[in-house]
Amino acid sequence: MDSKERFSNKASDYEKYRPSYPEEFIAYLGDIIGINRSSKVADIGAGTGILTRLVGEIAGRIYAVEPNANMRRACEKFCEHLRSFTAIPGSAEKTELPDGSVDFITVGQAFHWFDPVATRIEFQRILKAGGKVILVWNRREQETGLAREYANVLRQYCSDFAGPAGRGHASPEALAAFFRSGIYEERTFENNRMLTLEAFVGNSLSASHAPSAGDANYLPFIKALTSVFHTYSQSGKLPQPMMTRSYAGEV
Repeated sequence: MDSKERFSNKASDYEKYRPSYPEEFIAYLGDIIGINRSSKVADIGAGTGILTRLVGEIAGRIYAVEPNANMRRACEKFCEHLRSFTAIPGSAEKTELPDGSVDFITVGQAFHWFDPVATRIEFQRILKAGGKVILVWNRREQETGLAREYANVLRQYCSDFAGPAGRGHASPEALAAFFRSGIYEERTFENNRMLTLEAFVGNSLSASHAPSAGDANYLPFIKALTSVFHTYSQSGKLPQPMMTRSYAGEV
Protein backbone atom coordinates (compact mmCIF):
# COMPACT_ATOMS: atom_id res chain seq x y z
CA MET A 1 0.00 0.00 0.00
CA ASP A 2 1.18 3.54 -0.82
CA SER A 3 2.47 5.12 2.40
CA LYS A 4 0.26 8.16 1.74
CA GLU A 5 -2.84 5.95 1.94
CA ARG A 6 -1.86 3.72 4.86
CA PHE A 7 -3.71 5.86 7.39
CA SER A 8 -6.91 6.51 5.41
CA ASN A 9 -9.00 4.41 7.81
CA LYS A 10 -6.93 5.30 10.90
CA ALA A 11 -7.69 9.01 11.23
CA SER A 12 -10.28 8.71 14.01
CA ASP A 13 -8.16 6.48 16.27
CA TYR A 14 -5.04 8.49 15.43
CA GLU A 15 -6.70 11.76 16.43
CA LYS A 16 -8.16 10.37 19.67
CA TYR A 17 -5.39 8.16 21.00
CA ARG A 18 -1.96 9.05 19.63
CA PRO A 19 0.33 10.72 22.18
CA SER A 20 0.92 14.45 22.10
CA TYR A 21 4.28 16.11 22.77
CA PRO A 22 5.54 17.33 26.16
CA GLU A 23 5.49 21.00 27.14
CA GLU A 24 9.28 20.89 27.52
CA PHE A 25 9.68 20.01 23.84
CA ILE A 26 7.44 22.87 22.70
CA ALA A 27 9.34 25.24 25.01
CA TYR A 28 12.58 24.01 23.41
CA LEU A 29 11.20 24.84 19.95
CA GLY A 30 10.52 28.37 21.13
CA ASP A 31 13.36 29.14 23.51
CA ILE A 32 16.24 27.30 21.80
CA ILE A 33 15.25 26.64 18.17
CA GLY A 34 13.67 30.09 17.89
CA ILE A 35 10.13 29.54 16.63
CA ASN A 36 8.12 32.66 17.51
CA ARG A 37 5.27 34.89 16.35
CA SER A 38 7.29 36.11 13.37
CA SER A 39 8.05 32.56 12.18
CA LYS A 40 6.49 30.74 9.24
CA VAL A 41 6.52 26.99 9.83
CA ALA A 42 5.66 24.03 7.60
CA ASP A 43 4.57 20.91 9.49
CA ILE A 44 5.17 18.14 6.96
CA GLY A 45 3.22 14.89 7.19
CA ALA A 46 0.93 16.74 9.58
CA GLY A 47 -1.53 13.88 9.97
CA THR A 48 -4.42 14.87 12.24
CA GLY A 49 -2.56 17.95 13.47
CA ILE A 50 -1.23 16.82 16.85
CA LEU A 51 2.11 18.61 16.36
CA THR A 52 0.68 21.23 13.99
CA ARG A 53 -1.61 22.62 16.67
CA LEU A 54 1.14 22.89 19.31
CA VAL A 55 3.60 24.56 16.93
CA GLY A 56 0.86 26.78 15.50
CA GLU A 57 0.22 28.21 18.95
CA ILE A 58 3.77 29.62 19.16
CA ALA A 59 4.40 30.41 15.46
CA GLY A 60 3.15 33.29 13.36
CA ARG A 61 1.91 31.10 10.51
CA ILE A 62 1.66 27.32 10.21
CA TYR A 63 1.24 25.27 7.04
CA ALA A 64 0.02 21.70 7.54
CA VAL A 65 1.21 19.63 4.58
CA GLU A 66 -0.59 16.27 4.48
CA PRO A 67 -1.28 14.07 1.43
CA ASN A 68 -3.98 11.89 2.97
CA ALA A 69 -7.42 13.49 2.61
CA ASN A 70 -8.97 11.87 5.70
CA MET A 71 -6.07 12.87 7.91
CA ARG A 72 -5.99 16.38 6.45
CA ARG A 73 -9.69 16.93 7.14
CA ALA A 74 -9.17 15.86 10.75
CA CYS A 75 -6.22 18.28 10.96
CA GLU A 76 -8.31 21.15 9.61
CA LYS A 77 -10.97 20.56 12.28
CA PHE A 78 -8.41 20.13 15.09
CA CYS A 79 -6.53 23.31 14.15
CA GLU A 80 -9.42 25.53 13.05
CA HIS A 81 -8.91 27.88 16.03
CA LEU A 82 -5.37 28.82 14.97
CA ARG A 83 -5.20 32.37 13.65
CA SER A 84 -2.85 31.68 10.72
CA PHE A 85 -3.32 28.06 9.67
CA THR A 86 -3.40 26.60 6.16
CA ALA A 87 -3.77 22.92 5.23
CA ILE A 88 -2.11 21.88 1.98
CA PRO A 89 -2.64 18.61 0.05
CA GLY A 90 1.06 18.09 -0.55
CA SER A 91 3.77 15.63 0.41
CA ALA A 92 7.30 15.81 1.80
CA GLU A 93 8.68 15.33 -1.70
CA LYS A 94 6.30 17.90 -3.23
CA THR A 95 4.96 20.30 -0.62
CA GLU A 96 3.35 22.78 -3.05
CA LEU A 97 4.92 25.62 -1.03
CA PRO A 98 6.84 28.47 -2.75
CA ASP A 99 10.63 28.71 -2.80
CA GLY A 100 12.16 30.14 0.39
CA SER A 101 8.77 30.52 2.06
CA VAL A 102 9.29 29.08 5.56
CA ASP A 103 11.67 29.64 8.46
CA PHE A 104 11.29 26.19 9.99
CA ILE A 105 10.05 22.72 9.09
CA THR A 106 8.69 20.30 11.68
CA VAL A 107 8.05 16.59 11.11
CA GLY A 108 6.30 14.53 13.78
CA GLN A 109 6.17 10.74 13.56
CA ALA A 110 6.48 10.81 9.76
CA PHE A 111 10.03 11.18 8.43
CA HIS A 112 10.49 7.40 8.17
CA TRP A 113 7.76 7.34 5.48
CA PHE A 114 9.53 9.91 3.26
CA ASP A 115 11.95 9.48 0.39
CA PRO A 116 14.95 11.06 2.17
CA VAL A 117 16.79 12.25 -0.95
CA ALA A 118 13.78 13.88 -2.62
CA THR A 119 12.63 15.27 0.74
CA ARG A 120 15.99 16.90 1.44
CA ILE A 121 15.94 18.61 -1.96
CA GLU A 122 12.38 19.84 -1.39
CA PHE A 123 13.13 21.07 2.12
CA GLN A 124 16.17 22.98 0.84
CA ARG A 125 13.91 24.61 -1.75
CA ILE A 126 11.18 25.84 0.61
CA LEU A 127 13.40 26.89 3.55
CA LYS A 128 14.75 30.39 3.92
CA ALA A 129 18.52 30.76 4.35
CA GLY A 130 19.53 29.43 7.75
CA GLY A 131 16.19 27.69 8.26
CA LYS A 132 16.07 24.55 10.36
CA VAL A 133 14.32 21.20 10.23
CA ILE A 134 13.10 19.51 13.40
CA LEU A 135 12.35 15.78 13.23
CA VAL A 136 10.60 14.28 16.25
CA TRP A 137 9.32 10.89 17.37
CA ASN A 138 7.54 9.58 20.44
CA ARG A 139 9.21 6.27 21.32
CA ARG A 140 8.01 3.70 23.85
CA GLU A 141 10.55 2.20 26.24
CA GLN A 142 11.37 -1.21 24.73
CA GLU A 143 13.15 -2.96 27.61
CA THR A 144 10.13 -3.84 29.75
CA GLY A 145 7.97 -6.92 30.16
CA LEU A 146 5.01 -4.96 28.81
CA ALA A 147 6.94 -3.86 25.71
CA ARG A 148 8.12 -7.40 24.96
CA GLU A 149 4.67 -8.96 25.38
CA TYR A 150 3.10 -6.16 23.35
CA ALA A 151 5.60 -6.76 20.54
CA ASN A 152 4.71 -10.46 20.56
CA VAL A 153 1.04 -9.58 20.08
CA LEU A 154 1.92 -7.32 17.16
CA ARG A 155 4.02 -10.05 15.55
CA GLN A 156 1.15 -12.53 15.87
CA TYR A 157 -1.69 -10.38 14.57
CA CYS A 158 -0.11 -7.62 12.46
CA SER A 159 1.36 -9.05 9.25
CA ASP A 160 3.06 -5.76 8.36
CA PHE A 161 4.69 -5.20 11.77
CA ALA A 162 8.37 -4.35 11.24
CA GLY A 163 9.48 -5.04 14.80
CA PRO A 164 10.12 -2.70 17.75
CA ALA A 165 13.15 -1.24 16.00
CA GLY A 166 11.44 -1.08 12.61
CA ARG A 167 9.48 1.97 11.52
CA GLY A 168 8.98 4.94 13.78
CA HIS A 169 12.50 6.30 13.88
CA ALA A 170 15.53 7.07 11.74
CA SER A 171 18.97 5.53 12.09
CA PRO A 172 22.01 7.67 12.96
CA GLU A 173 23.26 7.00 9.42
CA ALA A 174 20.01 8.26 7.88
CA LEU A 175 20.04 11.37 10.07
CA ALA A 176 23.68 12.11 9.24
CA ALA A 177 22.93 11.78 5.53
CA PHE A 178 19.91 14.07 5.79
CA PHE A 179 21.28 16.98 7.83
CA ARG A 180 23.90 19.30 6.35
CA SER A 181 27.43 18.02 7.00
CA GLY A 182 25.88 15.35 9.22
CA ILE A 183 25.40 17.92 12.00
CA TYR A 184 22.26 17.96 14.11
CA GLU A 185 21.23 18.50 17.73
CA GLU A 186 19.57 15.61 19.53
CA ARG A 187 17.32 16.19 22.53
CA THR A 188 15.18 13.83 24.59
CA PHE A 189 12.16 14.63 26.76
CA GLU A 190 10.11 12.42 29.06
CA ASN A 191 6.60 11.82 27.76
CA ASN A 192 5.20 9.05 29.94
CA ARG A 193 1.52 8.13 29.65
CA MET A 194 -1.18 6.45 31.74
CA LEU A 195 -3.63 4.69 29.44
CA THR A 196 -7.13 3.39 29.95
CA LEU A 197 -8.06 0.17 28.16
CA GLU A 198 -9.87 2.20 25.51
CA ALA A 199 -6.82 4.40 24.91
CA PHE A 200 -4.43 1.43 24.86
CA VAL A 201 -6.49 -0.42 22.26
CA GLY A 202 -7.25 2.74 20.27
CA ASN A 203 -3.60 3.77 20.14
CA SER A 204 -2.67 0.27 18.94
CA LEU A 205 -5.36 0.33 16.23
CA SER A 206 -4.07 3.70 14.96
CA ALA A 207 -0.79 2.11 13.82
CA SER A 208 -0.34 1.55 10.09
CA HIS A 209 0.35 -2.16 10.65
CA ALA A 210 -2.74 -2.80 12.81
CA PRO A 211 -5.64 -4.82 11.36
CA SER A 212 -8.78 -2.85 10.48
CA ALA A 213 -12.39 -3.67 11.30
CA GLY A 214 -13.47 -6.60 9.15
CA ASP A 215 -10.00 -8.15 8.96
CA ALA A 216 -9.74 -11.71 10.27
CA ASN A 217 -7.20 -10.65 12.91
CA TYR A 218 -9.12 -7.58 14.12
CA LEU A 219 -11.12 -9.09 17.00
CA PRO A 220 -8.37 -11.54 18.07
CA PHE A 221 -5.96 -8.58 18.11
CA ILE A 222 -8.24 -6.59 20.41
CA LYS A 223 -8.73 -9.63 22.67
CA ALA A 224 -4.96 -10.12 22.96
CA LEU A 225 -4.42 -6.41 23.69
CA THR A 226 -7.07 -6.56 26.40
CA SER A 227 -5.28 -9.47 28.02
CA VAL A 228 -1.97 -7.57 28.00
CA PHE A 229 -3.67 -4.54 29.49
CA HIS A 230 -5.15 -6.48 32.39
CA THR A 231 -1.80 -8.16 33.06
CA TYR A 232 0.12 -4.89 33.43
CA SER A 233 -2.46 -2.26 34.39
CA GLN A 234 -2.75 -0.73 37.85
CA SER A 235 -6.18 0.35 39.10
CA GLY A 236 -7.51 0.48 35.56
CA LYS A 237 -4.57 2.43 34.10
CA LEU A 238 -1.58 1.16 32.14
CA PRO A 239 1.74 2.98 32.67
CA GLN A 240 3.51 3.47 29.35
CA PRO A 241 7.07 4.83 29.67
CA MET A 242 7.86 6.98 26.65
CA MET A 243 10.50 9.40 25.45
CA THR A 244 10.18 12.16 22.87
CA ARG A 245 13.31 12.29 20.72
CA SER A 246 14.08 15.38 18.65
CA TYR A 247 16.68 16.01 15.94
CA ALA A 248 17.22 19.55 14.68
CA GLY A 249 19.57 21.07 12.14
CA GLU A 250 20.03 22.64 8.73
CA VAL A 251 19.74 20.72 5.46
